[in-house]
Amino acid sequence: MAFTHGNLVNKGDKGVWVEPLYPGKHPINTKVMKVELVPTTDVVLNFTSRFSGEHGYDSKLSALKLLSFDGFTFELEIFQIIHVGTLDAPRVISRQGSMQNLIDQVLRPIVGNYFRNSAQEYTILDFLIARSERQAEAAEHVREALRAYDVQAVDTLIGLISPPAELMQTLTDRKIAQEQEKTYEVQRISESQRQELVRATAIANIQNQVVAAEQGVKIAQLSATAAIEHASGEAEGIRLMGQAKADAYQVGVNALGTQSYTLLQLMQAVSDGSVRVVPDVTVNGNGGSGGLLDGLMAMLLRNETSKNGDNGTQSPVINVKKSKSVVVEPVAESPVAKVHSVESPESPNHSPFPQYGVVAETDIDSAFGELLDI
Repeated sequence: MAFTHGNLVNKGDKGVWVEPLYPGKHPINTKVMKVELVPTTDVVLNFTSRFSGEHGYDSKLSALKLLSFDGFTFELEIFQIIHVGTLDAPRVISRQGSMQNLIDQVLRPIVGNYFRNSAQEYTILDFLIARSERQAEAAEHVREALRAYDVQAVDTLIGLISPPAELMQTLTDRKIAQEQEKTYEVQRISESQRQELVRATAIANIQNQVVAAEQGVKIAQLSATAAIEHASGEAEGIRLMGQAKADAYQVGVNALGTQSYTLLQLMQAVSDGSVRVVPDVTVNGNGGSGGLLDGLMAMLLRNETSKNGDNGTQSPVINVKKSKSVVVEPVAESPVAKVHSVESPESPNHSPFPQYGVVAETDIDSAFGELLDI
């Protein structure tokens, strides 16, 4: 597309020469011609009042005062880097007249207007937190805008952001709270790990007791199982023994009959000494006045001699002679026979004790008959 702005002429004609003068010495009559210097190197324009470049083009530039979407007013420093090509310099001068006019009338409005519009769409936190994103958007927008003026926008940089002091205090408190929360979380994790270490150490210290307790439980279980098995075995043995005796008794009953087999068992018990037939002490009183007293004395003597004898199984024979004889004889362990108390007709009535007669012998056949009848 052909250049349509300004008047570009050939070298030597009146107007802006289409071919610039390159660095060096040139014979120029400054009374009829004006020389406009155009820097062809990169130029940094500082939108801040803190400092300016040596070229002096940004001496009138200052930080931008913006209003954010959330209603906060803040200042924003911008550093704009531009480049004017050698062949583009005549066009720039033809349209703007000078580099200072380019900066004051084109670059400053473009940059300032973009950031003012952008601040209305974003909160101040977006500039603080998403600074790189806002910077990339600004660089692309300024590059497109300056291209129409034959100026190359190398880069757009965001400098110092100065939000309100109360907002910065709020952000600072929030950040401190977040850092404290992280610190507390780290401390909590550390405390949990310390508790786990203490728990593991305690478990390791009592591991011997735990193992001993577990083994004790197993031993107790095995002992209980063994006791149950032993009791079950004894019960089974008793049951089998009883069953064997019952079978033997049934065989004996079938072979001899109920009464004969019962009599056989009774005779065996008598022979084994399980049944006492003869009394331990026999007292014969034939009308003597000392029959009862003699019997009591005989029993006392027997008990005393039983204590002195071996296991009390043997007793000496004691013969006491009074009006009637009393004989104390040791006999085998047998069932005590029945004793019938009767008054002796021959005894005189002057004795203060009643007279007793003791049956000295027991009818075995009658006893067996009574047992069979039962």
